[in-house]
Amino acid sequence: MKVTVVGAGNVGATCANVLATREVCNELVLLDIKEGFAEGKILDTFQCATLMDFDTKITGVTNDYAATANSDVVVVTSGIPRKPGMTREELIGTNANIVKSVVTEILKYSPKAIILIVSNPMDPMTYLALKETGLPKNQVFGMGGALDTARFKCYLSKALNVNSNEIEGMVIGGHGDTTMIPLIDKATYKGIPVTKLASREVLEQVAADTMVGGATLTKLLGTSAWYAPGAASAYVVESILRDQKKVIVSCCYLEGEYGQNDICIGVPAVIGKNGVEKIIELDLTAEEKALFEKSAEAVRATNALL
Repeated sequence: MKVTVVGAGNVGATCANVLATREVCNELVLLDIKEGFAEGKILDTFQCATLMDFDTKITGVTNDYAATANSDVVVVTSGIPRKPGMTREELIGTNANIVKSVVTEILKYSPKAIILIVSNPMDPMTYLALKETGLPKNQVFGMGGALDTARFKCYLSKALNVNSNEIEGMVIGGHGDTTMIPLIDKATYKGIPVTKLASREVLEQVAADTMVGGATLTKLLGTSAWYAPGAASAYVVESILRDQKKVIVSCCYLEGEYGQNDICIGVPAVIGKNGVEKIIELDLTAEEKALFEKSAEAVRATNALL
């Protein structure tokens, strides 16, 4: 199995590192437009091989899409990162042109590849990539919900003082500070609703912290986060390549699901060897439905800027 990661910035390099060290694929290519950048990141990773006991074949290239030929999965992380005070939506102009160029080049060499969009603003970039390529909707989708859900579980774990790996929960809707929807009333710890373990005030704070999880890190670090976004991307890729059929909130193209059409937005989906294999329709409360509709409206407004 072969994976290409386009963009050797912090997120792309972290994704590549996780994929290589976990031996998720046999071969991995990291590509960037900056001369020597991907090569340097890959050489650094390769020097970990004997220390971490992995033997994934890894290659770094500068703008050489021929090296990506016959990739099974392509992860697109290209684009400018957020700076403190910036919203994901403010990146749309620059990153739209980058994503268009990348997916066009990728398809020349890997027409059957499943394309995972990570570039921000992720929902519009996924919609753009899907329309630009004309590929089936299962073959192009976005990573956002996997990251937002991981952050939700992190904050729930801290608030409840429990093991985050024993929490079930998800975040649906747009991948934006005001558009994501942490589903508090559907979250559980070992089967126990979290609403029975913490006050509404505490849980609302968890939801608020989740929604600005990325902005909080951008403020602290001076740039976008990378460990969790990179790991979340690799997590999705692993579910594809190993046909794990995990239910992962992903930015999927909707055709009637959740009452929405012609939009890419975060919903739970079965992710396997064919990409998005099934969209799971949750039984949302009236309040959750209203929030989802509001989120979809905001995503459409950003799509209109493409």
